[in-house]
Amino acid sequence: MAGTPETLVRPEAMRQYLERLFAATGMNRGDADYCAEALVQSNLWGLDSHGIMRAPIYLKRLCNGAVKPNPDIRVVRGASALEVLDGDTGLGFVVGRRAMERAIELATRFNVAAVGVTNSNHFGAAGLYSRMAAAQGMIGIVMTNVGPNLVAPGGTQPVTGNNPLAISIPTFAEFPYTLDISLSNVSGGKILLAIQKGEKIPFDWGTDKDGRPTDDPSTAFAGLLLPLGGHKGLGLSYMVDILSGVITGGAFQFGVTSMYKRTDEPSRTGHLMIVINPLILMTREELGERMAAFSRTVRSSPMWDKDREMMLPGEIEYRTETERRAKGMPIPAPLFGELAELAGRLGVPVALSASE
Repeated sequence: MAGTPETLVRPEAMRQYLERLFAATGMNRGDADYCAEALVQSNLWGLDSHGIMRAPIYLKRLCNGAVKPNPDIRVVRGASALEVLDGDTGLGFVVGRRAMERAIELATRFNVAAVGVTNSNHFGAAGLYSRMAAAQGMIGIVMTNVGPNLVAPGGTQPVTGNNPLAISIPTFAEFPYTLDISLSNVSGGKILLAIQKGEKIPFDWGTDKDGRPTDDPSTAFAGLLLPLGGHKGLGLSYMVDILSGVITGGAFQFGVTSMYKRTDEPSRTGHLMIVINPLILMTREELGERMAAFSRTVRSSPMWDKDREMMLPGEIEYRTETERRAKGMPIPAPLFGELAELAGRLGVPVALSASE
């Protein structure tokens, strides 16, 4: 299946374009700007499956009332360094940022803090929020639950979601160590991206509705995902759902719905933000030196392919961002057209031009 053509777009032009689209839904300008920034940043890191390609569904849900453009986010339970916020069905970017800001604030006082979230929606790449903590010299651990879309190996029905998990650790160097994964072999967004690009997928990415592996991305997107590492990823997904949904008092398992399958309903997604302040244990300089020593050991590990090099967690994203800021971000042509059509519907009088 041949891939579809792509268009290079300048990051700042795309950010301004998306900000106007989000603002046109009634969202305040500050939150609209952050949502645009988060989507563009995800593409800059190379996380295209969680970036600009998601804008159409977010905008659709803001317009149809499934998601509130200006939610009343508030604390509903907890004390000291443990709180739960009600996201009031706001867009996950807005709710997730507020929760991480609160977790950082509490960790500044208590050195360790956890903030759960109920009644939210899809918040994009989990690493957006874990990196917020790292930018403040803290460790960020972020997780979120997803409606069941993961089938146990050999099973025929979904039992849990692919429930993303991200951890960022400050290095005080060019980029933080960042692990950002979903607990399926790949995220649903990568399958959706394969549909947009007109590409086949590996058979271990997803199954049809009956649990049988497929290389057709459309069949897999309408079907089920396979867990990362078999029972290991399956077990981790259970734990993320419990921590993000069960213990926070929010929705879990089938109480969380898909924004694609139920476009006019809130997803009731749950999140958990954990922040640890390592600078209570050692100085910034000492932590930086210890992380540098750790990195030297990783980099010195030989590879059998001499044309490859050992990469650090977060380094691929750093290099990709450097390249895309210089050359532009590749956007599939169908998505480029869809965004232009959305601008017309929302009455946003701005043209998005390709990068020169």
